[in-house]
Amino acid sequence: MTVAFIIFSIALNAQKKKFQNDTTYYETFRDKLNIRLYLSQKYVHLNMPSEGNIADLEYKANRKLNLGAGFSYRGITVNIFNGFSFLNSKDEPKGKTKGLGLQIHLFPKKWAIDLIAELPKGFHIEPKGLAAASANDYYYRADIKSTLYGISAYRVPNKEKFSYRAAIAQTEWQKRSAGSFLYGGGIFHGSLQGDSILIPTVLENQYPEKGVTKLTYTTVGPGVGYAHTLVVDQHFFVTGSLVFNANVNFVSEEGAKKEKKTSFNGSNVFKAAIGYNSPTWNFSANWLGHGLWIKGPSTNENYFFPAGQVRVVIAHKFDLHKHHS
Repeated sequence: MTVAFIIFSIALNAQKKKFQNDTTYYETFRDKLNIRLYLSQKYVHLNMPSEGNIADLEYKANRKLNLGAGFSYRGITVNIFNGFSFLNSKDEPKGKTKGLGLQIHLFPKKWAIDLIAELPKGFHIEPKGLAAASANDYYYRADIKSTLYGISAYRVPNKEKFSYRAAIAQTEWQKRSAGSFLYGGGIFHGSLQGDSILIPTVLENQYPEKGVTKLTYTTVGPGVGYAHTLVVDQHFFVTGSLVFNANVNFVSEEGAKKEKKTSFNGSNVFKAAIGYNSPTWNFSANWLGHGLWIKGPSTNENYFFPAGQVRVVIAHKFDLHKHHS
């Protein structure tokens, strides 16, 4: 989906009282240069609800495998990646997906902050053959585009013992198991639209939102959750983090006419990681994502929009300071 871009994430240090973590639980390496190589793949799904016994209609962006590299040093992180042709099949029976996909994850002091901007265009329907010209083809819409902008921020009270950076950013080392409750909230604004109705013509009578050409929504609400890292023998770790939000949604559907609806629904934000970590090396895989449930005016069932990113990482921490005896 994204050809290449650079992320700069700067740690927030403007606090009068200096933060001090418990070094018996995790160590920081602010003065080391952390170099990483990684493979990543993003996904965006758009689930259109049905009200009968048939399954929801699911549009998917065509996933692209990206090769990336980056570094972290003194609170600054830079990543750049590209979906090279040798990693991706030239034959694209599912059609092309273009557009920007940006996720920035910040962990300043006692916070976990996620910034999201997803603007994919070009979706196909799975399974193969559904609404398509033949059983061997995918139904593809180059005109359908989705936009999503959002920010979520959650307080991490036990930051002295629990480190997100060790699991996700590879810049710290969690040596002992620890966890933390999370609380905060998020706000998202997005849209889904096509040049014509979103439901394929051959299926339109089976879905209540059959005349809708554009969906616009804003969702905001508080959330609570928990994060935990299990550490075995100081180096092997498994991290899981899940937050549930209770949101108020402002939704509008456009087609032959425009209708609006306010409703209450949930959403989630999750992070997971597994791997090996030490003062010098990190070998890990992580999965970061979110899911939004939204109720439109045309149906009592929910639209469901999950999105996220999976990465496999190899990272090494270099000590730039010479040691003197």
